[in-house]
Amino acid sequence: GSHDDFAPKRKVVDGEDEALKMIDGHVKNNPIMLYMKGNPSLPMCGFSATVVQILKAEGVDFSSVNVLDYPQIREGIKKYSDWPTIPQLYANGEFIGGCDIIRQMHESGELKDMLKPPGGDEDSK
Repeated sequence: GSHDDFAPKRKVVDGEDEALKMIDGHVKNNPIMLYMKGNPSLPMCGFSATVVQILKAEGVDFSSVNVLDYPQIREGIKKYSDWPTIPQLYANGEFIGGCDIIRQMHESGELKDMLKPPGGDEDSK
């Protein structure tokens, strides 16, 4: 039969707009969203591994996408954030940064606040 359309396990994303829409959906629907190489249990690059470790140290749940599985997202995410490298971390719909920024914010304690859901008890502004 012609049921081959169901065979590919990887979703094929048509074009850049489609990829950007998917990314937008991920970022808005997941409080903490990480675009990385590999997955949290098996990161495929040191920078991705570092960010995963930091998120675990912060004790937060996060969603992730392995950009190696989705070339369109890998390219699209760089346009979406205007940031040239992966990993990229988003919290509450906002782009936080890449590995170095996340490490610095983790060390300074800023990251904890960024990762809190909006409208928490402490309002520091």
